Amino acid sequence: MRFVRYTAGGTTSLGIIEGEKIAEISGDLFGQWQRTGRHHTLSAVTLEVPLIPPTFYAAGLNYVKHVKEAAEKRGEEPKFPPQADIGYRAVNALSAHDTDVVIPADAPDQVQYEGELVVIIGKTARNVSEADALNYVFGYTIGNDVSERTWQRGDRTFFRAKNTDTWKPMGPWIETDLDLDAAMTVVRVNGKETIRFPTNEMLYSIQTFIARTSQYCTLVPGDVLWMGTDGTSPNLQHNDVVEIDITGLGTLRNRFVRAGM
Repeated sequence: MRFVRYTAGGTTSLGIIEGEKIAEISGDLFGQWQRTGRHHTLSAVTLEVPLIPPTFYAAGLNYVKHVKEAAEKRGEEPKFPPQADIGYRAVNALSAHDTDVVIPADAPDQVQYEGELVVIIGKTARNVSEADALNYVFGYTIGNDVSERTWQRGDRTFFRAKNTDTWKPMGPWIETDLDLDAAMTVVRVNGKETIRFPTNEMLYSIQTFIARTSQYCTLVPGDVLWMGTDGTSPNLQHNDVVEIDITGLGTLRNRFVRAGM
């Protein structure tokens, strides 16, 4: 099933995508909900971020090529993470499909995309086993973990390198049924493919991250885990359009614009 959050006529609602239409629903996405009987044409609404998570978790350095290429650029030997450690991103940075990613006027030139699978938690999870972990997943969507590498290297924290307003596009919807082993992640810049990788070829699996994180942090419905990316990105310029496609999830598309231009 494919759930969407959208705005029509000045009202933001939840719905189920059925072909080219949206069937509006009310209630709790993670509990009891019901159809309202109202429908909208998909092309006539504005898609919003699929949900605002209580906590925004992010896995870093979770694909082999990404680790190797980043190390090569620094002139270092690659160092793979010894365990599945999770980090955080800021909710203020979330933005929707087909909205602009705004690059501050003073940002250096190393603004880059990171196309990522996003996991949405559907049930409260504490001390979950790896064998049980996927039972706590509600669904999946697509994320673009936009990063500015000069700030990332130079600042003491990721407050602006990762968490600048609009720098975490997520969407366009939530898909509850996904064949992870069949999924490919493909990124295009201005229509030209720049990277392609098997979505599920992670260093540490979704199950591992959920199990390990839940030993220390209680995961609750609506929490999101961004699962990292493979390879490296070109530096993005004013008016570049980035499309991230994951098999079975659709396409997340955003234009990058530099403030003041």
